[in-house]
Formats: sequence, C-alpha cells, structure tokens
Amino acid sequence: MVRADDRRADHHAEDVDALLAFAAALLTLRLAGELARRSRARRAPQLAAWSASLLAYAIASAALAWGAASGWDDVTFRVYYLFGGLLTAPLLGVGSLLLSGRTWAAPLALLYSGLAVGIALAVPLVEPVSGESIPEAQEHLDFLPARLVAVLGNSLGTLAVLAVALLTMRRRPLGNGLLVAGVAVAAAGSGLAGLGVAETAAFIAAAAAFLYAGFVVSSRPVRQVDEADARP
Repeated sequence: MVRADDRRADHHAEDVDALLAFAAALLTLRLAGELARRSRARRAPQLAAWSASLLAYAIASAALAWGAASGWDDVTFRVYYLFGGLLTAPLLGVGSLLLSGRTWAAPLALLYSGLAVGIALAVPLVEPVSGESIPEAQEHLDFLPARLVAVLGNSLGTLAVLAVALLTMRRRPLGNGLLVAGVAVAAAGSGLAGLGVAETAAFIAAAAAFLYAGFVVSSRPVRQVDEADARP
C-alpha cells in the first residue's frame, strides 16, 4: 500500500522536474534568440546553427516540462524525441564545424534535419506512451531506424563539438570549457535517463546553464575571430 507521504514526495519530485525543465526552456530560448540576432547582423552561419540547436533544446525542455506536469502521451514523446534526441547535439556539432570552416556541414545539416523530422513523424511506436516519468526510447521505438539515427547523430555531433572546442581551447579556455561541460552534462543526463537511473530534469537545467554561460563568455572571442576571417 502506497503511503500518503510517498505520494506527496512523488508529486513534489514531478513538480520540481517540471519547473527545472521549464526554466531550462526559457534560458535556452533566450540564448537561441540572441544567437539568431547575431547571426543576422554578422552573417555568421555557425551562429545560425547554434541558434537552431538551442531552439531545439528549448522545445525539448518544454516538452519535458509538459510531460512532467500533465503526463506523457505519444505526441509529447515524439516532440521530445525529435528536438532532444535527434536534433540538438547534431546541430550543435554543425555549428562547431562551420566555425572551423567546414562549409559542407550546412547542406548536410539540412538533409539530416529532414530525415530526423521524417523519422519522428512516421516511425510507429512499439507501445503507446503514458505515465508521468520520462519515457525510455527503447520501450517505445525500434532500434532501426529511430534509435540508430539518434545514436549516430548525437555521437557525431558531440564529437564535433568536443574536437573543435579542444582545438580552440587556448584562445577561449573558459568559454570552451563551459560548452564542453554543458555537452557532457546533457549527454550524461540522456544516458542515465535512458537507463532509468536518473529520470530527472536537473541534468537538462544544468546543461542549459553551462551552455548559456559558455556562449556568453565566448561571444567576444568568437566575434573577433569572425571579423579577422572577414578581412581581405
């Protein structure tokens, strides 16, 4: 028999998850808007890619907040999986590749994004989604193609972010360190939640804070590098 104290504790944890996820959504949405503004002003494609990545992260965080507050269903899970599981890390990696001069990453990102949207909309769910805890992808999606594409996209995107950050660490040590920490925390949270170890939005909120701080701290060095590259 479930005690009333246990039920209150469970509801309290769900409320905290919803608040943390909502805070992460607001924080990353604000940063996505700022990066989009800078991208338009400076014609910097890497800022556009990072803005799209953080917008995806904000939407995934909002879906998590909705699921934690009102319960999960098929639509909420598909939104969460598309923007959080399929798009955020790959688009972040594309921004890093564009920053390092790999212009081929832009059309590749468009092709991948179309594939991700198609998978999220069309792939059938093995079982309907319900409940108030974060759904585990392996319980609702077959490995091929949805989970395989997510694994490859997240792995390659994270690798690109880490590689470019490490290569430019001497120019921007603090900003790059914060970005690496944000990516690492987000990856750790996704892995633990997928294993059912830590179904909590705390990782998402912490990752959003690290990413926000990293982009803010790195803003001046990135601007100087871009201006230097633009000179004849």
